[in-house]
This record gives sequence, C-alpha cells and structure tokens, in this order.
Amino acid sequence: MRLFHLSFSNMPRKIIWMAVLACALCGRAEAQELQAKVSVIAQRVTSNTDRKVFLTLQQQLNNLLNNRRWTADNFQPAERINCSFILNIESTDDANMYRGTLTVQVARPVYNSSYQAALVNFVDPDISFKYQEFQPVEFNENRIQGTDATAANIAALFAYYAYMIVALDYDSFSPKGGEAYFRKAQNIITNAPEGKGISGWRVFDGLRNRYWLNENMINTRYNLIHDIYYTYYRNGLDKLYDKEAEARAGVLQALTQLQAFTKENANTMIAEFFMQGKYQEIVGIFKKGTAEQKARAVEVLGTLDIVNASRYKQELR
Repeated sequence: MRLFHLSFSNMPRKIIWMAVLACALCGRAEAQELQAKVSVIAQRVTSNTDRKVFLTLQQQLNNLLNNRRWTADNFQPAERINCSFILNIESTDDANMYRGTLTVQVARPVYNSSYQAALVNFVDPDISFKYQEFQPVEFNENRIQGTDATAANIAALFAYYAYMIVALDYDSFSPKGGEAYFRKAQNIITNAPEGKGISGWRVFDGLRNRYWLNENMINTRYNLIHDIYYTYYRNGLDKLYDKEAEARAGVLQALTQLQAFTKENANTMIAEFFMQGKYQEIVGIFKKGTAEQKARAVEVLGTLDIVNASRYKQELR
C-alpha cells in the first residue's frame, strides 16, 4: 500500500512523493520513471515468421521503457508510474513490416489507499513498423527518423507514449505540471518517421490520433483541460480517504468543467480520451452522494460518456 498525506495539496508531484517517502525509505536507491509491462501478441499472424521474433521485440520494448530516463527527476522505486502496453500485431509481409494496434493503460495511485485510478485507457489503431529480430530498438531525440524511418517508427511510438504518460501523470499532481513533457512528445510528432504505411503522426491522418491528442494538450486555447486533470485527481480522488464530501464535489467540478469544455470545443478528442475507463470509478464515487449530486452527475455524464449514459441513470438513481 502506498501512503500519502493530503496536506500537500499545492505541491508538485515530486515534492509530495519525497515528503511522503522520506520516513519510509532508507538509502537513496533511484529508478526510472516508468514501471511498464509490454506484451506483444501476434496470434493473427499466420505467416512463416519465427515466433521468437515477437518475444525478442517484447523484451526490447520493455527495456526501452523501463531502463531509459524520460525526465531529469530522480524517482524512487515506489514512485514509478504503472503502465501497460499491449501491441497486437495483426498482419505482416515479406519485407518485415508489421501492422496492428497498441493499447495503452496507465494507473495513478490515490492517496491514503491502495487504489489505482485509471489515468489512460487508449487504443491506437495506427501502428506500423519494420522489425527484424535483434534489430536495436533505441530512441534518439536528435535522430527520431533514424536511417530507416519504418524501422525507427516503433521506438518513436513508444517514446511518444512514454512522454505523454509522464506529462499526464505530472498534470494530475500539480497545475500544468506536465507541460515540458507534452513538448517532448510534440518534438517527436514534428520529427516523426515518414514512410509507406506510417500514419497517426499528422494532422491529416484522422481526428483521433497521436497528433491531435498532443495538440489538445499543448494548445493554449485548451488550457482548461490541465485544470480538469488536476481537479479530478488532486482535488477529487486524493481526498476520498478523509474528506469524502469534498472529494466528490471536486470530481463533480472537474466533470462539469469538462462538459463546458466540450460544448465550446466540440471537435476535440480529449473528452473521450479522458473518460475512457472511468465508468466504474465514477459510479463508485457518486453512489454515496446526495440525490442532488447524483442527478447532476447523471446529467453531466450523459453528455460526456454517451455510451454509458443509461448505465449511469440505472446505477445512480
């Protein structure tokens, strides 16, 4: 269990963690930022490809995420951000090009509890890359395209999500705390690999891709979204242990802000991205709320999470 103290409400993520863990940990063991688990699934690949190649790729991707430093901060082992990646390879060809999807899930600890709240639950459908067994999977910020763009794309993809994960995690602990790492992800987009079959990096690749996710987080017109993340997690979930009514009000405030944001910015993807994986969590928060809070929550959630609108009505009546 991870223990926290709610009196640090305005402190940045690192200061909060350092204060909390100072008495619990002895020594100065340091670790990278991510506690990532990558799974490569290739059940749909029916060619004569040696299955060992997927295990090798899986190991290399785990090494990339868990052994690289993504920030200048020193993380204690207990601070690492829990995240999982499922790379589902759906097809391949004779040129060692692979295509599939990537599911990204990230959990954030809630103070004074063992509960892990959903921070990211996203499926990227535009995954394509070239890979040969034992080919190095390395990321160089100064040479993102590498010597072969199609081969470099797999490292660029995972580096992009590493920076976005760190940025969103930092945003949830301090106002606009992740800005520097959203910019790191933007740099990958700006210099992303280009080649046959590569997509998801550009403005014209669709309305729900890596480009637009990052754009929504760095566009100053959408600054409210950073407040929403902070309010939902720091002023909401983190207070559930001993200030339940205040926590519920904070979550409702964040959802109301998100509703207002989507009304003014109907074509953005961030509301859908934010709400993914939160149904059970939100129902649990409002189950003990007042009739007025439940009614307001159902009204707001009916516009934010249309797929589950009827379920909210059923659960929170």
